[in-house]
Amino acid sequence: MTSPATTLASSTKLSYSDDGAALTFTAGGQQIASYTYNPTDAQYESPRPYFHPLTTLGGDEVTIFRPWDHVWHKGLSLALPNVGNDNFWCGATYTRATEYADLNNNGAMAHKAFSSISDGVAGITAAEELQWSSQDGDPVIAEKRRFNIQLLDVPGARAWALLFETEISNISPAPISIGSPTTEGRENAGYGGLFWRGPRSFTGGQFRSAAGTGTDEFMGSRSEWLAFTGRHDQSCHASTITFVEDSANLGAPNQWFARSSMFACLGSSPFFSEAVLLQAGDPLTYRYAVVISDGEVDQESAELLVGAAKAALGAWV
Repeated sequence: MTSPATTLASSTKLSYSDDGAALTFTAGGQQIASYTYNPTDAQYESPRPYFHPLTTLGGDEVTIFRPWDHVWHKGLSLALPNVGNDNFWCGATYTRATEYADLNNNGAMAHKAFSSISDGVAGITAAEELQWSSQDGDPVIAEKRRFNIQLLDVPGARAWALLFETEISNISPAPISIGSPTTEGRENAGYGGLFWRGPRSFTGGQFRSAAGTGTDEFMGSRSEWLAFTGRHDQSCHASTITFVEDSANLGAPNQWFARSSMFACLGSSPFFSEAVLLQAGDPLTYRYAVVISDGEVDQESAELLVGAAKAALGAWV
């Protein structure tokens, strides 16, 4: 354990660089995150900014990019499949009328500008403006996005947090119903939100929440936080990724889209089983903390990480 005078956050320097397509973040000279804000993906994959790779402070990578089974899974990203008539997730869209079908409705989330990037005591914060447009180029949503990279001082842990905030505003001519395949009739397929896909080796890993541990039974569950622990090939290390939802989010605690046996994934899903109407002049805001830590967690260490993440969210204004 580090002493108060030499805590992780005070002894390790965070920095970033920008190459015109991605922001890269380092801790003590080691890359821990990359945020691609100008992607080159095909329209069919609903181009959008994404975080990949994300890496523990120990150097283990906890994201996968464009896996062959779901090429639209790109590290950690905000993605929504049923936004009115548009799809900001990937190729085929699920509706009651068509089930899964290619509807030529794959929109894109386009980066417009970083309004600010600041480096302070509580890490590095980027504020970004984006426009979501339909496949035909019609404006649908204006988004104000912020994210923060900071180190966490938690006894016995090596961890950092990615704080994420999105405010989405309707700029289309009509109200927009935001839902999921489940709101369209497909059971237990309520994906859509801030979504993470883990490495292949994480398949079969373990979820943990305040209610205990398990695997696929966490699909559709509600809790203020949910952690996933997996193991890496080659190093055989364990890593844990923990999602913490801001209690001020609409509908909180919202449902989680959580899988272990098919592949490792976890996502906040505020539109899992009930559609939400986005009206002009009435934006929706959602905030999360995603904690990336070396090693496994037990209930006590998980709750310490969650407590630190909540404190970071509360202080991030």
